[in-house]
Amino acid sequence: MKKSTAALSRRSFLARSGRASLALGIGSSLIGTAFLHACSSERNTEEAVGSLSTGYEQTPLSYAFDALEPHIDAETMEIHYSKHAAGYAKNLQDAMAEENLDTNQPLEQVLMNVSNYSTKMRNNGGGHYNHELFWKLMRPDAPGSPAGKLAEAIDATFGDFNAFKTQFETAAGTRFGSGWAWLVVDNNQQLAVGSTPNQDNPLMNLSEFQGIPLLGIDVWEHAYYLNYQNRRGDYVNAFWNLVDWEQVNTRYDRLV
Repeated sequence: MKKSTAALSRRSFLARSGRASLALGIGSSLIGTAFLHACSSERNTEEAVGSLSTGYEQTPLSYAFDALEPHIDAETMEIHYSKHAAGYAKNLQDAMAEENLDTNQPLEQVLMNVSNYSTKMRNNGGGHYNHELFWKLMRPDAPGSPAGKLAEAIDATFGDFNAFKTQFETAAGTRFGSGWAWLVVDNNQQLAVGSTPNQDNPLMNLSEFQGIPLLGIDVWEHAYYLNYQNRRGDYVNAFWNLVDWEQVNTRYDRLV
């Protein structure tokens, strides 16, 4: 009996420790602190390539709705941006007012401490952040692959670029239901690939997959269903034609 009780106590301790570590999140790491400092310093400045910060309001697209065709069609882009993403931005404003949010702090800081806020803030703050990043990291004339330090890190971490793409596509394709797949820098300043459900993201201290996002893809059905129907894999494969690796490269260079 004593042995069984001891084993149970150890499991309980490990479970509690895991939850405590999760609650601290990426924001408690050195890279998380540096990331927040960079986001704070960027606020109220003109956004540049590789900007790490995200504002609280929806920003205009830098390209037309039809600019990403044939990979993402104009109707999907217009509905996605003007209805879905706009809804998250509006509901985030409502949540901010309801909870008297201190908007002097970056949105990224709110997400890193999202356990202190309501489910409404989590869903809509996450949805707004995720979509703002998604739009920013695509462009019509996108380069086909990363360069510089990021390319070297991808090769060192995953074997080569194609192996990374396969792992990323697997994360996107196996995310059950709605969610996102990500390439992040983790708290050890290493690259990692994973996914999150719904509108969660790796910044959140409640997320089981944590890190600073470099690249994310929306795998909610509204992101692709009009053109690809149930063929999520085809949509994910087409995404590589749109990734703005210049932005992703610069984000990585600023983090490590």
